[in-house]
Amino acid sequence: MDLTSKVQNSACKPPVVQEKRSKIAFRILLVFLLLYFARPEDFIPGLRFIPVAKITGGLSLLGLIFGMQGPRPTKKLPFEIKILIAMLGWLAFTIPFAWWKGGAFATVVNRFSKAVIVAFLVTLLVERLDELRKLLFVQASCLTLMTTVSIVMYHGGRMKGAVGGVFGNPNELAVHIALNWPLAFAFFLLTKNLGKKMIWAGSMLIMLIGVTLTYSRSGFLSLILSGLVCLYQFGVKGHRIHLLLFAVIASILLAVCAPLVGLSSKTWVRRMETIVSNDMEGSWDHGSKKQREELLKMSLQLMFSHPFVGIGPGNFASVSGTWHVAHNTYTELGAEAGLPALLMFVMLLIRARGNLKRVTRSKGFKQDMEIQIFTGALWASFVAYLVGAAFSDTQYHLFPYVLVAYTTALYNLARALPAETGPGMKDRSEKAGAESMIDARVAQTECAYYSDYSYRNDSLSRRLVAPN
Repeated sequence: MDLTSKVQNSACKPPVVQEKRSKIAFRILLVFLLLYFARPEDFIPGLRFIPVAKITGGLSLLGLIFGMQGPRPTKKLPFEIKILIAMLGWLAFTIPFAWWKGGAFATVVNRFSKAVIVAFLVTLLVERLDELRKLLFVQASCLTLMTTVSIVMYHGGRMKGAVGGVFGNPNELAVHIALNWPLAFAFFLLTKNLGKKMIWAGSMLIMLIGVTLTYSRSGFLSLILSGLVCLYQFGVKGHRIHLLLFAVIASILLAVCAPLVGLSSKTWVRRMETIVSNDMEGSWDHGSKKQREELLKMSLQLMFSHPFVGIGPGNFASVSGTWHVAHNTYTELGAEAGLPALLMFVMLLIRARGNLKRVTRSKGFKQDMEIQIFTGALWASFVAYLVGAAFSDTQYHLFPYVLVAYTTALYNLARALPAETGPGMKDRSEKAGAESMIDARVAQTECAYYSDYSYRNDSLSRRLVAPN
């Protein structure tokens, strides 16, 4: 092959364009997560009249279009993303058999498809640890902001989210806060700046107060689990014994000071006691625990009476006649989309667990402290989600699927980390970015060289064959 052919077949110019497209797609992904988790239209005057839900859907499609261009899609799709795509196909297949076809269509297209696209984009676009850090930062910051606004607007009773959507219900609000609390903990450990440490410590405290004010039993369980896993991952495995001592002191102070500032009450204590007790007196239960037991039984009955295609995505509330969700992700998904959908969902969770285990065995985990901390935070979120999902309906929400995608991206980063990288390295992501810029400049230089060489050869050839 001559030099001219090499230039024509090379990617001297396209890599620059493809890199720009990848950056645009990643920025679109960041904006999508910002709008999804912060939901500014629900507390900023004037934004209510803007169709933000449609905008986020358009952003996800736009990100997919930009992300699919270039060489990135040629990478082998992770098995969990294939499962997720198959799950989307199965849910779409069940729509014609649904009891309420319009509701099933809206659930699959308007809700679940966004989660699939975003999870796909995370695995497609995240190639450096600083990119994963940005995604986790946006998510943790948005949850802190949303919780802060909810606390400011709190007027007694059980606190609901100041924003709507997935945070409108106190139980779902509490579960989402508990699942993102480990991310705030991770950033608290990663930053060395005292001011930023205080900000993230305040974020953790705000989230703790938020879960308390929701009076949510499921959120309380999820928060306790995420906290225990964080202490094990960061304190025991990370050899930070001071964190264990601090946790004990902080727990004692919270137990003593919380009643004094009104963050807890006899009602809250009685409500938490009903987790292991059937005595509902003075717990603000109002029959909700018994009702959830009935809803759980009903979801199991519907799941086994419609095992193949279910009753239709998003149809449980109307088919049951209670106009309440089952408050159990696993049984509600099985009832609405059949056992095949439930099986695929469980496979996704198993795959996420496998990704985290593989990360802990990788060279990157042993060499890089940031990977260790993010792994511990995702472990805590994952374990807390397994429990929280048993008390809430999250099967069509974004978080469980983007959590799986985070574990995939983290495993790919840990596996690809160079062997010479060590914990003493200042900023691996900056080095990776600098190397990519050098590679791009080298490619441009080679392109210019080959083009000039080809031009000179063509000119020489024309002069040699030109008639006298």
